[in-house]
Amino acid sequence: MPKVSIILTSYNHEKYIQEAINSVLSQTYEDFELIIWDDASSDDSWRMINRFKDGRIKAYQNEQNGYGTLNRALKIASGEYIAIHHSDDVWEPQKLEKQVAFLDAHHEIGAVFTNALAITEEGHALADEKHSYFNIFDQPNRTRYEWLNFFFNHGNALCHPSVLIRKSCYDTVGVYEYGYAQLGDFNMWIRLCLKYEIFVLPDNLVRFRVLANEANASGNRPETRIRGGNEFYRILRHYLKITSYEEMVLIFPEAARYYREDGFDAEFVLAMIALEKKPFPFTELFGIDLLFDIVSDPVRAEKIRTLYHFDRRAFLTLTKKHDGLSLERLFSSNQLLAERESQISARDEQIANLDQSYTEALRTIEEIRKSTSWRLTAPMRFVSSKLENLLSVLKLFQI
Repeated sequence: MPKVSIILTSYNHEKYIQEAINSVLSQTYEDFELIIWDDASSDDSWRMINRFKDGRIKAYQNEQNGYGTLNRALKIASGEYIAIHHSDDVWEPQKLEKQVAFLDAHHEIGAVFTNALAITEEGHALADEKHSYFNIFDQPNRTRYEWLNFFFNHGNALCHPSVLIRKSCYDTVGVYEYGYAQLGDFNMWIRLCLKYEIFVLPDNLVRFRVLANEANASGNRPETRIRGGNEFYRILRHYLKITSYEEMVLIFPEAARYYREDGFDAEFVLAMIALEKKPFPFTELFGIDLLFDIVSDPVRAEKIRTLYHFDRRAFLTLTKKHDGLSLERLFSSNQLLAERESQISARDEQIANLDQSYTEALRTIEEIRKSTSWRLTAPMRFVSSKLENLLSVLKLFQI
């Protein structure tokens, strides 16, 4: 039985799949099985996978795309440790050796991650310092409580294809949930940190490929932003598993102000923290939803009133302040857009009037030039000159 089971998920990466597999086969640590699971690629990926004849490789392919590739692979993985790899990324040769040694020496740690170097499609180090992937994985180590605070306020910053995790952790917290397409790994890290400590090796042991035009599965596109927000809102419900005052304060130090000798309501405190911190609009919606459930329950509503002097009136005050659905933001944006359109319309009308004035002035000049007076009288030529100057001013103003 191998010490490590590596799960390499593959989908339409024929350009990179060979490099991804070779980076596993060239690891300095060799006690592993490599489970490659192709998610019904429509390109040449599957044929390239089957070129490899290494006995440690077990290759599978879904008949249709989107059928829980990771979880299917986890069912047959036999290793004590599980490593996740992606078909467009690359591992450095010592990745597994360093991670296995770390987990062997630190039994209190559930999973060990690494830093990752963002690279371009061509394999060069990403030079754009403003890109969201440039150094997002360069994170300090935190306690699991500090990570849970970070996740709540900032989102994910752990590199999925860098993780080496104890298989027993999956047995405890469960496998990847099927409803997630954008944040399945982030969902897993929160569930993991509710039970286990994690660690991030500072070495760049993974090369994380950033595809052009935000083509990564987690790329910054309209559909991924929308889906990501919906999934993040759902993920926040995992924080309802925090039920003790002691644990709540370790994760959210500001919860200390809600200490009462007579009791503690974790859900109320979490709701108030969500409304106070409000890192995202959906965090506000999450807080309002929690409070709505509380005040709708007579028994809990009385408990909250007694402990925190919070009643229905206080709740209604919050519901007019916190725009969890971004309705007021949308209204303000539409109002600003309408004002700008009105300004543009007025400008267009002004330009049209200038065009008309310019045309009429030009016609007057032509009539003057055709007249006998133009040739015989200096005063008329002076008037024409002034009109031409006026035309120049009008033309400049129009531009």
